[in-house]
Amino acid sequence: MSTQKEYDSMTEEERAVFDAAARKKEEEEQAALPYKWKQTLGDVSVSVEVPKGTRSKDLVVDIKKKSLKVGLKGQTPIIDGVLFKDIKVDDSTWTLDSQKEVNIHLEKYKGTEWWKCVIEGHPEIDTTKVVPENSKLSDLDGETRGMVEKMMFDQRQKAAGKPTSDDLKKAEALKRFQAQHPEMDFSNAKMG
Repeated sequence: MSTQKEYDSMTEEERAVFDAAARKKEEEEQAALPYKWKQTLGDVSVSVEVPKGTRSKDLVVDIKKKSLKVGLKGQTPIIDGVLFKDIKVDDSTWTLDSQKEVNIHLEKYKGTEWWKCVIEGHPEIDTTKVVPENSKLSDLDGETRGMVEKMMFDQRQKAAGKPTSDDLKKAEALKRFQAQHPEMDFSNAKMG
């Protein structure tokens, strides 16, 4: 991999070629894994194919805070290693679908970062290229939602050349103060 400095000095065309080659290599490495995986900021989903007709009693699935083991009883595990980051064991589950695929849901302990891989030592992805799914304001908790709505309002106000919510609060406070102190001259007062 090139250093960031080398990458920054590339032309747009050279970057496109470099990125395409890196993406192709990453896709090949991920396809060679004995499982498929995807993630959101909050969780990781892993699917492992097993022989058709497999029953849950034939499986060994061991989900721990720092490790994951998946396989068929009496055989070498398909996955057995240290997880890239810690998970919340009580919120992580697995299911056997159609007697041929084990689907594992791992709840990230810190739901604010992208994982480079599922198991340490396995091929990594470039997390700077991860495109997150669009989230809805309704998905956010009240405090975060309020903060985001305020930022969006302020951004729209600035774009329209209008005062932001903070500017409006200051103006309202000044108006109240002026009403309480009519004897003072505010004609030369500057906001800003």
